[in-house]
Amino acid sequence: MSRDAMPKVVVIGGGTGIPVVLKGLKKKKINLTALVTVADDGGSSGKIRQQMDVLPPGDIRNVMIALSNADKRLTDLFQYRFTVDGDLSGHVVGNLILTALSQLNESYVDAIDVLAKVLRIRGKVIPVTDKPLILKAEMEDGDIVTGESLIPLQKKPIKRAFIEPEDVEPLETATQAIQEADLIVIGPGSLYTSILPNLLVKGVAKAVVNSKAEKVYITNILTQIGETDYFSDADHIRVIQEHVGEPFITKTLINTEKVPQELLFPDEVTQVVHDAAGISKLGVEAIYHDFLSTEDGLVRHDGEKVAAALLNLLPNYKEKE
Repeated sequence: MSRDAMPKVVVIGGGTGIPVVLKGLKKKKINLTALVTVADDGGSSGKIRQQMDVLPPGDIRNVMIALSNADKRLTDLFQYRFTVDGDLSGHVVGNLILTALSQLNESYVDAIDVLAKVLRIRGKVIPVTDKPLILKAEMEDGDIVTGESLIPLQKKPIKRAFIEPEDVEPLETATQAIQEADLIVIGPGSLYTSILPNLLVKGVAKAVVNSKAEKVYITNILTQIGETDYFSDADHIRVIQEHVGEPFITKTLINTEKVPQELLFPDEVTQVVHDAAGISKLGVEAIYHDFLSTEDGLVRHDGEKVAAALLNLLPNYKEKE
């Protein structure tokens, strides 16, 4: 089957959530595209963004590594973080290389394409916009917090998130990928700081809402301190759709396996509570399965199981075709 004839799957997100899913999907016979947030302002990405006024490279780098088929020694190099004293402290080699390539090429998108060849990635990686986004949040008490990395640190309930510039245009290739998709996958990942920044780009949200494809939200397994404390799975979906302005999610994947108590840390973290009535009220179909992975003592989604569940939603998809 040619690449053009393969089903088109678009995954939207950022952070450490979607790379797990992409690792499972990249092995399948699909035309895969990852749309990635550009609102990160912490750590190595934040320093580079502040000094050079470029897109933060961290989320893009993580997604590219997840889709890479290069030698492990090369991907390990790209993920290497300096732990020395001085200006290099905390910087990741891949972030520096991606930023350097953006200076050597006409655009950041061109830099991603060059690096994609070096890393032999399977699929395409597209930032939702070519402008760095500033993420802001209005807290329930009325405070306005500026900065993706600072929002969870407030440890206060969030009323709404918004971006600056508010009217930023999405990349045409991003909206085109959404328009052509047979399946749109959102998450998993930090609700306010990894998922919503993509959908707060109005052109992206409009394209997703107008798409005829199934729109699947992968519900987080754990709550996140300062973002989704005490949230149920229905709460996650409700917040996403309230920010977009209308209901659009058609299905959600929900993990049924209990997380071992010793992996619930720090103490404020809990397993996301299931609210079947709430999900039904939102008009979303729940797909239940044991999606839990506890490899290396970390709570994540099992990429293979998630990929299998997602591909079951593609009509006429045949693994061996």
